[in-house]
Amino acid sequence: MAKVHIIDVTIGQNPSSFCSDFEFQITFDCTEELNEDLEWKLIYVGSAESDTYDQVLDSVLVGPVPIGRHTFVFQAKYPDPSQIPDEDLVGVTVILLTCSYKDREFVRVGYYVNNEYIEEEMRENPPTRPVIEKLQRNILHSKPRVTRFKIDWND
Repeated sequence: MAKVHIIDVTIGQNPSSFCSDFEFQITFDCTEELNEDLEWKLIYVGSAESDTYDQVLDSVLVGPVPIGRHTFVFQAKYPDPSQIPDEDLVGVTVILLTCSYKDREFVRVGYYVNNEYIEEEMRENPPTRPVIEKLQRNILHSKPRVTRFKIDWND
């Protein structure tokens, strides 16, 4: 049985400019004291075609963690657009929030992200090369996909 349960994730600054940093307020319960740190990561999926374009935007260690409810704010820089294929900069992608204990991932929360032009003219007639400064990012926070993995918490 998992010792950590995510209670809530609130996404700040949504929608926002593509070039805005990410902000997630994470609330979780810990049912047993953890002597090691939890590692939280934020991963931007750059292309559905290959994980070579995935970018770990940041990771943070939280711990040791006593029993109880805990809340923290996780901020991460926006993805490097030069590492994303032009054809994948505009449209729908995914951002993943993961948590690991002793290098073992036990939960992954995925959110769809829609990057589109703010101006209707640019949406209807997109430029050949994406104009990053004109893109708006909208994270679909109401329907996250949560995947849990069973791990050995004691080893």
